[in-house]
Amino acid sequence: MLASLEALLSSVVDYAGLFPPAKLELQPAMANYAQYQTSPYNWMLGRFILPISRLQEFEQLLPEYPTQWPLSIIITKDVKDAMSDDKPRSVYALLQSLNNPKIAITSLEFPPLPPTEIAKILPLLPAEVESFFEIPFNSDLQSYLSVLQQTRAAAKIRTGGVTVDAFPSITQLCQSIFAFAAAQIPFKATAGLHHPLLSKHPVTTEPNSPVALMQGFLNVAVLAALAYQQKLTPEIALELLQESSTDNFHFTSDRLSWKNYHLNIAEIQSARKNFFRSFGSCSFQEPIDDLKELKLLESV
Repeated sequence: MLASLEALLSSVVDYAGLFPPAKLELQPAMANYAQYQTSPYNWMLGRFILPISRLQEFEQLLPEYPTQWPLSIIITKDVKDAMSDDKPRSVYALLQSLNNPKIAITSLEFPPLPPTEIAKILPLLPAEVESFFEIPFNSDLQSYLSVLQQTRAAAKIRTGGVTVDAFPSITQLCQSIFAFAAAQIPFKATAGLHHPLLSKHPVTTEPNSPVALMQGFLNVAVLAALAYQQKLTPEIALELLQESSTDNFHFTSDRLSWKNYHLNIAEIQSARKNFFRSFGSCSFQEPIDDLKELKLLESV
């Protein structure tokens, strides 16, 4: 394993098997995650993504699995109730009631909210848990940046879905990543990043599914690291996001390169720790299979 690739993709895939297009039931999704933790590629595996409404069901199934569970909790429905300290199923009640050593709630993910609502929630966030606020691409980005800047919170962007119009344009994605980098706001992506490089794929597994141009997680991860380290311009970054082959990417034991732009191991690790946190995917195997096909991972 090349150290530069491992630094770039370490714990990068938050497993979202419960969500479309996979949309598994909870038990098989948990079985998958437990299996992935024992695979040779477990270094790429991040958190298990779970709606807050299903945490009790999740706890009931836990005895079947002798593994640790870093959870990213999706806040659904009434955000106000979820952040109230006197509600039985609020975030605070859940954190206080969880005494199972197998479970660690490491992050919260919020649905799209107006910046004014986010400002009200920020003081209520538990300090020990990372929080992500989804920012729609068609919104006033600057108003969100102003609220999130210099807080403990991070941004979340939706890079796909089960319809063609759920996928952002290359320009939208590029502009958002550079804006986050300039504001020093960490971010994660969700959906639509199953494949390493820009490519066209059906948006679901259904027959006659429409086809969409999907961003590549390798493109996004390398761009995020270069943008965080202030090594390229937005104009050049658009070229990077449009790469559909590995010809211009090079990974070695001490650095990665795209064309004439380079990052050493320390720079990659810093960008991952402080900026591009992860991406949510309903498939963990698909990214691995694609990396093998590109000869970036060895089959074991």
